[in-house]
Amino acid sequence: MARTASSKATAPAVKTPAATRRAAVKKTVVTKIAAKKAAAKKAVAKKAAPTRTAPGKAASKKVTARKSAASASAATKNSATVKTKAKPSAKRGKAPNAAPARALATRLDDALHQLRMSSSQAYRDGLARYAIPSERAFGVPMGSIQALAKRLGRDHELAAALWDSAWYEARLLASYVDDPAWVTPAQMDRWARDFDNWAVCDTICFALFDRSPHAWRKIEQWAPRRDEYVRRAAFALLASKTVHDKQADDGLFLHGLELIQTHADDERNFVKKAVNWALRSIGKRNAVLHTAAHETATRLAARKEPAPRWIGKDALRELNSASVLERLAKRAG
Repeated sequence: MARTASSKATAPAVKTPAATRRAAVKKTVVTKIAAKKAAAKKAVAKKAAPTRTAPGKAASKKVTARKSAASASAATKNSATVKTKAKPSAKRGKAPNAAPARALATRLDDALHQLRMSSSQAYRDGLARYAIPSERAFGVPMGSIQALAKRLGRDHELAAALWDSAWYEARLLASYVDDPAWVTPAQMDRWARDFDNWAVCDTICFALFDRSPHAWRKIEQWAPRRDEYVRRAAFALLASKTVHDKQADDGLFLHGLELIQTHADDERNFVKKAVNWALRSIGKRNAVLHTAAHETATRLAARKEPAPRWIGKDALRELNSASVLERLAKRAG
């Protein structure tokens, strides 16, 4: 029995047909994998190998490459130049003024120098005829001031410096170079306290303050003030609003007529003239306000006190004029 088991263990294995097929398949797979590896190596070697080009073609390619590099370099320089030029403009856009980035003291000196260069002694001497103090005046016509303002452009900082210089023409110039969007209620109060003549008061109100979003509030606040030019400023501002504030509701001007009636008894010359100016201006705005202003003027004209009687009668002369009535009829039609 032991002999039989030993002979079975040492006997050579006999390959069956299934084993033969498996060996053949394995050989085929190994061969395919080896072929794929060889093909991959050839492809890598082909990409890495330098491509040989004919001498003429190689020179042509080099020239083309140099031109492309030059074009790219030029484009980069142009782009850098454009970016460099655009930077100063972007910085100016962030500032509250459109003036070049020069020192404020230099800008102020230049503006005052140009005012002096435009002045004349004859014009300065003539200011007294219009009740304008000339101690701090150069003698510059309004047309020259406005032309200078156009050249300078909007400059909020310069406007403040011009005002602080206390020169008559510098303060007029400030009204044209300041930016209404940057005007604050505190600035309006501070400048109003400095008003010392009707010309500065009216120019500031007509050219600057009436474009400020704080204008209506200042009319309400300044009308009761006792200071002559501050009260005048309230009614000069109201008159200016009738011209420039196209979107204002009629109710605001109807309230303005109430202020006019309340303060029409102020006998001071520069106050009563401003009250009269505001009354006439409201009456010329449209047909509805003309009727209301006409009624107010009629009541004032019937008063016994000299100031309100003059304000009412003078306003009625203009409100009843043919030119005003024709203009209102055209607007209504």
